[in-house]
Amino acid sequence: MKKIGFLSFGHWRDAPGSRTRSAADALLQTIELAQAAEELGVDGAFVRVHHFERQLASPFPLLAAIAARTSRIELGTGVIDMRYENPLHLAEEAAATDLISGGRLQLGLSRGSPETVLRGAEVFGYRPAEGETAADAARRKTEVFLAAIDGARVARTDPARTGVSGGLAIQPQSPGLRDRVWWGSGTRATAGWAARAGMNLQSSTLLSEDTGVPFDRLQAEQIELFRQAWREQGHDREPRVSVSRSVLPITEEIDRRHFGGRPDEDQVGLLEGVRSRFGRTYAGEPDRIAEELAADAAVRAADTVLFTVPNQLGVAYNARILETITRHIAPALGWAAAEPVARGKP
Repeated sequence: MKKIGFLSFGHWRDAPGSRTRSAADALLQTIELAQAAEELGVDGAFVRVHHFERQLASPFPLLAAIAARTSRIELGTGVIDMRYENPLHLAEEAAATDLISGGRLQLGLSRGSPETVLRGAEVFGYRPAEGETAADAARRKTEVFLAAIDGARVARTDPARTGVSGGLAIQPQSPGLRDRVWWGSGTRATAGWAARAGMNLQSSTLLSEDTGVPFDRLQAEQIELFRQAWREQGHDREPRVSVSRSVLPITEEIDRRHFGGRPDEDQVGLLEGVRSRFGRTYAGEPDRIAEELAADAAVRAADTVLFTVPNQLGVAYNARILETITRHIAPALGWAAAEPVARGKP
């Protein structure tokens, strides 16, 4: 049985046509959209994390606020760029948010995407060790984070103050959080690393490799390699796998004005000097989108599908998109609605 969620980039801009003109708008509207999504039976509310951009950048206050206003929907990130993070502080923040939510946090981590800022992580005070790439640093920090949320003793007591000598773990600890950590992977190799580390897989909408096959097949290959590596590692649980899709159903004339004429094929180009393949946008009549997604190899292989939302069009508009998805598109993918939660009746 599949799960579905929405993924918001949280853009804001004081520009004509934007209903999300400030950072406050982006944050508060994301909370409102999560509430509306829960009412529709949607399973997850996920947010992108980008620094130095007019987008969402600090997920934990936002996710904790969503948790306080909802009762069932999963809360996630897609993804936190580990180059910018202190892994022990992240462990504290994640565990606290997970406890507030009652164990609903689905925490997506990664090396992060290409940026407009020059050496942004260094501005935050984090520089890779000598001979270490940015990707290496992100994976190293992730390993420290995973150990910390698993209760590893990462500090020593001060015998002069406590009278004893021993190890201390990060507090608080949130049981079960370790099984709800995901790695955002843009290659088959990093998908294998995620499996060996015991993390769920968030397959990126941008794969920094191109073998000439369509995006959905390339992504399905990545998912199969991940699951094979997971089986070989002998983990004692089944992993989760998510894919994201840009889905823009056209049901009214305003939708046609916004989304008509969008490209309906994969895009291939160079990204940071690497030939990369980007997933297509699905725009059109809901029944046709449902047919096309049902034939999408990676959508079929994943257990969770995240639908990106054009958040600057406002809560009401995006709630209508999600309603169309839940009524006409997601059921064709093998999804069944969770019991809706009426607002004000957790």
